[in-house]
Amino acid sequence: MAPKRVDRSARREEILSAAVRVFARQGFAATRIEDVAAEAGIAKGSVYLSFNSRDDLLAAAFARLAERSDGVLGHITAPGVPAVERLTCLVRSVVAMLADEPDLTRVMVDLWAAGRHRGDAAPLDMATVYREYRGAVAGLLREAADEGDLRPGVGEPEATVVVGAIEGCLVQWLMDPGVPLAGLADTVVEVCLSGLRADGPPSRP
Repeated sequence: MAPKRVDRSARREEILSAAVRVFARQGFAATRIEDVAAEAGIAKGSVYLSFNSRDDLLAAAFARLAERSDGVLGHITAPGVPAVERLTCLVRSVVAMLADEPDLTRVMVDLWAAGRHRGDAAPLDMATVYREYRGAVAGLLREAADEGDLRPGVGEPEATVVVGAIEGCLVQWLMDPGVPLAGLADTVVEVCLSGLRADGPPSRP
């Protein structure tokens, strides 16, 4: 009987998914390649056929998340659709993306707490990620102001608050699974924009 052929791409994804589960369950610092192999149900050497190290596994996991994030940001332009609606769609997409990746988002929080995202060797450049999202949100806020839906002058500071609201909901959800993260997107938009409406209260000097 001929030996069973292994789909290397599928095996790589299985290993990567197993690694994320283990990282989330016991923390990145406490995880060994042996733990990942056991989770995936393969030999330790099989992990090394696809990944060079534990850091390589982590970088690959975040690369997959970054690719999905780029896809979310790439859909914020829609001719003829009001900017406020596109902003709502963006927030919904971001929240859905995070809710779909509970283990990976838990790993992110674990690494932030450990300070691992400081320095050039970080597997995910969070400063750049935040800048991209703030920039996208700020752009939509300015467009909404130009369209008359929001008051003039909104931009980067307000965008920082919107991104912070999403982040805060995420952390609460990770600490307390009873928090309905997937259903909070519209609430985040409404709460964050309520004071920015064109007919809303003026901003403080």
